[in-house]
Amino acid sequence: MSTTKQIPRAEWKDYFDRFTRERLGDDSPSAVTVEVISPTLGDQFEVSAVRLLGLTYDPKSQIFEVLVEDVDHLTFDPSEIWVLEGAAGFISTIEVVKADGGKEIIYVRRSGSLARRDELARGADEAGAGSAPT
Repeated sequence: MSTTKQIPRAEWKDYFDRFTRERLGDDSPSAVTVEVISPTLGDQFEVSAVRLLGLTYDPKSQIFEVLVEDVDHLTFDPSEIWVLEGAAGFISTIEVVKADGGKEIIYVRRSGSLARRDELARGADEAGAGSAPT
């Protein structure tokens, strides 16, 4: 059963560092989608189904960081962080509330092996090399 809970600000760094260390090892890749909901800009997806490398919070600079393959997503000075946590402690959704009323929703999914872009491109080239146009 999943539980929604607010993470107290004093626990953000340790909570996300622990999740990264325990749940995001090389043998268990996860993918993430980041949705930004802004009162002025509307609803937009910043990244979709990208390999998640880690989650962290820096209390000194007050930045929540989603580390993904090829790019990082930063949230400056979040006011609240809520998580939807499964029975095994895996976070499936993170809601970061910003001071301006905006929100960032981070959807995390467990997956099998994620193919790298160069592997996908090589596979597509190989598949197309022996086929004749129709």
